[in-house]
Amino acid sequence: MNWSRLLAILIKEFRQIRRDRLTFAMMVGVPILQLVLFGYAINTDPKRLPMAAVVADHSEFSRSLVSALENSGYFRLTRQPASEAEANRLLERGEVQFVLVIPPDFSRRLLRGERPAILLAADATDPAAGGNALAALNTISRQALAQDLDGALAHLRPNDMPYEIRVQRRYNPEGLSRYNIVPGLIGVILTMTMVMMTGLAMTRERERGTMENLLATPVRPLEVMIGKIAPYILIGYVQVAVILAAAWLLFDVPMVGSLALLSVALVLFIAANLAVGFTFSTIAANQLQAMQLTFFFFLPSMLLSGFMFPFRGMPEWAQAIGEMLPLTHFLRIVRGILLKGNQAADIFPEVWPIAVFMLAAGLVALARYRRTLD
Repeated sequence: MNWSRLLAILIKEFRQIRRDRLTFAMMVGVPILQLVLFGYAINTDPKRLPMAAVVADHSEFSRSLVSALENSGYFRLTRQPASEAEANRLLERGEVQFVLVIPPDFSRRLLRGERPAILLAADATDPAAGGNALAALNTISRQALAQDLDGALAHLRPNDMPYEIRVQRRYNPEGLSRYNIVPGLIGVILTMTMVMMTGLAMTRERERGTMENLLATPVRPLEVMIGKIAPYILIGYVQVAVILAAAWLLFDVPMVGSLALLSVALVLFIAANLAVGFTFSTIAANQLQAMQLTFFFFLPSMLLSGFMFPFRGMPEWAQAIGEMLPLTHFLRIVRGILLKGNQAADIFPEVWPIAVFMLAAGLVALARYRRTLD
């Protein structure tokens, strides 16, 4: 072995790495990104989950019970709807995680020793989101009225609680994780494949030398973008059809809502990811860089969208980043349609952020493509 020749190769390789700034940035950025996300943003024990309370009995017992739930740290009273039907609508739209219903005769039946029942409905589409809160419910409820049932009411504090809390795990009564994971895989797989395929398609033409021929034609940037994106929309629908068939045949995932409505939302979501891939193709110099950029986008999308970890368990800054990602909103759409039977009005608050993201990514891609024409 000639050490001088080996040293020359090492110097050449380090210079090559220094020139490839994007790859070097990925080598440094990805570990930092993983460290920050897994160290700070991921929380498997979410607290301060939003709760709506329908309190028809305005007594000290009802107030003590609601206060005990809030003081536990797991529940946070955000809405007080006038009726149970309105509260159920909030639960369907995902605006709250729990609905507490206290009947009008709660205090009267409590004082009579009739052990009245209280309803706590939970959104169980993601079993991990409210699992710890429901597990702590028994301890919370036993201590809720400890100070109120004193003196002459001390006889109402036997070993068993003087009231009953009935928990309803809606949309997923058995707490099956596949009801949450399998629909979410639609968005995860589309995010990974659509971004990667579009990014590789453009960089492949640049590497093969066919990009110069395309630039020499009178085709406008918007026409190139639509022409590159349109075929992959059909491929995305084929992928979704395969996943839905497997979800129905193999995993018995319920499909309560309209598949036609889901297909409309799919167009925007697929187009948004394809626009991201097109943008990456204008940044990357080769297919390797395109795949690196895809991974850099896919990692926070998977971790901050609520697919792997409860979204409400993350800190506010991580939730703010997650709200900017199209996968976050699409997961709410697909789970809401398939498991809850959401209608168009219910998913609209999640549709328009995807449309805005698609428009922004498309404008960036067109702007960068124009610069390549000079």
